[in-house]
Amino acid sequence: MGDDVKKAIDDAKDALHEAKHRSEAGIDHAAREIAGDEMTTEEKVKSFVHEDLENTKADIDKTKRVIRDKT
Repeated sequence: MGDDVKKAIDDAKDALHEAKHRSEAGIDHAAREIAGDEMTTEEKVKSFVHEDLENTKADIDKTKRVIRDKT
């Protein structure tokens, strides 16, 4: 039973981290849509890269949960 509790806690932590990363990615995406042409190309690229990085981190957290649940 101890392993089940640890898995549940780790799943909850990873789900929370995934949500945080997806929120950060959404903020960057929204900022580009709102600012539009007011952002320089450099700012847009940095925002896009940050969005992609946050989505990748979220995908990693999700994958950790999937793998943990299969074991």
